[in-house]
Amino acid sequence: MPEPTDPLDQLDDVVAAAAFRRLVRHLRHRHDAQNIDLMGLSGFCRNCLADWIRDAGYEGDKPQARELIHGMPMDEWKAKHQSEATPEQIARMEASVAKNRT
Repeated sequence: MPEPTDPLDQLDDVVAAAAFRRLVRHLRHRHDAQNIDLMGLSGFCRNCLADWIRDAGYEGDKPQARELIHGMPMDEWKAKHQSEATPEQIARMEASVAKNRT
């Protein structure tokens, strides 16, 4: 018996791309939402989005993909916006990532 089709697969690519861009721009604006906290809550972060666009066929390398998502080079983003992760944040991230499907 064939698996049911995910309605998300029926979403027009133009609509999906617009929503993706809106998400990325939202995350660029909300730099106060630390990657470690995103990982702790949802099991993904800006860097994951960069990996996913590469998995989807983006031809740039990892630093280029991260720059595309962050809106600036990763080192610059880290210096401006990233704070040191606490042991509690790391523990939440590890527990959250363990829930991810591979």
